[in-house]
Amino acid sequence: MSRKIAVCIPTYNEKENIIKIIEAVHAELKDADILVVDDNSPDNTAGIVNEYMKNASFVSIKVRNSKEGLGAAYVDGFNTLIERGYNVIIQMDADFSHKPEYLPEMIKKINEGYDVVIGSRYVKGGGTRNWNIIRRIISRGGSLYASTILMLGVHDVTAGFKCWNADTLKNVISTPLVLSGFGFQIEMAFRTKVTGAKVYELPIVFPDREEGVSKMSGKIFKEALFGVWKLRMIGRKII
Repeated sequence: MSRKIAVCIPTYNEKENIIKIIEAVHAELKDADILVVDDNSPDNTAGIVNEYMKNASFVSIKVRNSKEGLGAAYVDGFNTLIERGYNVIIQMDADFSHKPEYLPEMIKKINEGYDVVIGSRYVKGGGTRNWNIIRRIISRGGSLYASTILMLGVHDVTAGFKCWNADTLKNVISTPLVLSGFGFQIEMAFRTKVTGAKVYELPIVFPDREEGVSKMSGKIFKEALFGVWKLRMIGRKII
């Protein structure tokens, strides 16, 4: 039985990248649809997508009223795609740090029976490119920190490049999330463990973004740092 596949791409001020990433994803997954979830970008990202959609039926867009964090944008997009009946849902960034060429292998692993496929920087064969030493230490250390405290058994806890069985994803987001920002990725990893999902970490090389400006900030890092303990206290009651 063929599966309905969708790719969810959240955006905020991604006018330089958005059409390029849409076309790159479509080149790898011809039968997949793409949903752009835009947080009302002031740089007209949504307008660019709307214009492109006139000749691309596989693309749709959901424009949110305001910027409420990465987690809120993703959950909005996930719920939209679940309601539309997609069986497989992929989450990825618009900035080419998540390389579209990994997408077919992610789908293959879902078809083999995995519930979640993580594009992982921290398993054998994975890594980062063009990152300075401070960023590498923060990212690798943060993943180890969160995985240890929450006992996740996952190497790349903050990964944002994932392919989901839609039924698993529906269970994972069945209750409101506690964290937003990049802490959302940690919470999703924790919720995945709580549901008992079968996880595969696919090694990927993660380069720095090619265009635009990074959304990372001290506030986001702080939320992730302390949010881990909030999740630890909530425990399995989260879902």
